[in-house]
Amino acid sequence: MRTLIAATTNARRFARSPASRLFARAVAVAVAVVAFAALMVPARAEITIDISGGNFEPLPIAIPNFAGSGAEAQLGAQIAGVIAADLKRSGLFNTLDQASFVERNVDPNALPNFQNWRVINAQALVTGAITRAGDGRLQADFRLWDVFAGQQLTGQQFFTTPENWRRVAHIIADAIYERLTGEKGYFDTRIVFVDETGPKNRRVKRLAIMDQDGANVRYLTRGEDLVITPRFSPSTQDITYMSFGQSDPRVYLLNLGTGQRQVVGNFPGMTFSPRFSPDGRRVVMSLEQGGNANIYAMDIATRATTRLTDTPAIDTGPSFSPDGSQIVFESDRGGNQQIYVMGAGGGGATRISFGQGRYSTPVWSPRGDLIAFTKQAGGRFSIGVMRPDGSGERILTEGYHNEGPTWAPNGRVIMFFRDTGSGPQLWSVDLTGRNEQKIPTPSFASDPAWSPTLN
Repeated sequence: MRTLIAATTNARRFARSPASRLFARAVAVAVAVVAFAALMVPARAEITIDISGGNFEPLPIAIPNFAGSGAEAQLGAQIAGVIAADLKRSGLFNTLDQASFVERNVDPNALPNFQNWRVINAQALVTGAITRAGDGRLQADFRLWDVFAGQQLTGQQFFTTPENWRRVAHIIADAIYERLTGEKGYFDTRIVFVDETGPKNRRVKRLAIMDQDGANVRYLTRGEDLVITPRFSPSTQDITYMSFGQSDPRVYLLNLGTGQRQVVGNFPGMTFSPRFSPDGRRVVMSLEQGGNANIYAMDIATRATTRLTDTPAIDTGPSFSPDGSQIVFESDRGGNQQIYVMGAGGGGATRISFGQGRYSTPVWSPRGDLIAFTKQAGGRFSIGVMRPDGSGERILTEGYHNEGPTWAPNGRVIMFFRDTGSGPQLWSVDLTGRNEQKIPTPSFASDPAWSPTLN
């Protein structure tokens, strides 16, 4: 857990919170943050990125290696590299090649020579240093500068254990992203997904978890049973997923901190597509009975189950709105797969998809303004978004087989999986549809689910 240290120019007030385990790591890691007072420079208009319209040029930003000596110098280069990679993948930043830098060894505690950065057209500059604190922890300092205004925009200091350096880099990238865009960053997050190995007709599918950039992969199951559709809890270290073992498919809860697994419930039929409510207290899922499937909600604490739909159709793929008041789902009640919205307590549902083709896998944006979906039409699979009333449909990407969208916690980027024939792989695309990125994984990968921002 981050330990925040609030600061002013004249005094620092310390507020501490206990460290917590992150995804079953052996050692709990505390990250302390200190806000730096700005160096005295003339105040001018500050640089910002307007991402509301989608028509913009990526902001040129220079990120020299963080200063350090010995082993800390190597870490300083690695941290700068992760920050640069995070910002570049967002599509909003043009991270300048270090080979173009007039100045390489930058003192993060001194006022930069801004002319050295203006000549390479850098509009923002990040400087930093890595040192070793007396207790063995790493101390990471950084400052963000507006090159043309000649002023500091933000500065922070972090303390962490050496093995947690990548997370510090992601947190710094989040701070830069938020300061320049006004939106929360999404780099200090995790992805849970299905790792797939082996021949196509005998695939071994294991649950795996990794950082959002593909680093620190860890396996959560051993591949003895087939697993699909993992989903994060928004409030705990639990995930829910489906497992196909010797018996009927079952929905499980897995605690990432303890590794303990439990069956959500023993239902008489097959269960599908489990997903948490926004408060993490309920799981909504589809339960098959008598040839059709309906949507049920279950209270995790009491295991009490409530039926939400009652139709002679296949209702599945439910997803809550971020305020918990509505549920979007897919249904073939109208003859083919379409998207419907109903109240969280069930009852009447309203169809919101009316384009050509079939719609599936709807998932509500964390911002509440959009619903992502998979659309199949003309032999192609597309990932798109629409407003909750069905208006404003936009296709972000299409191909031979795209499926399974999941939202970044800031609601600006969608991850999905694509299978061109050889095997599925993870990709991301932003809401403009222009910034499409392949996400590295050790082998084939499907069914991604994005975590909330870590605390």
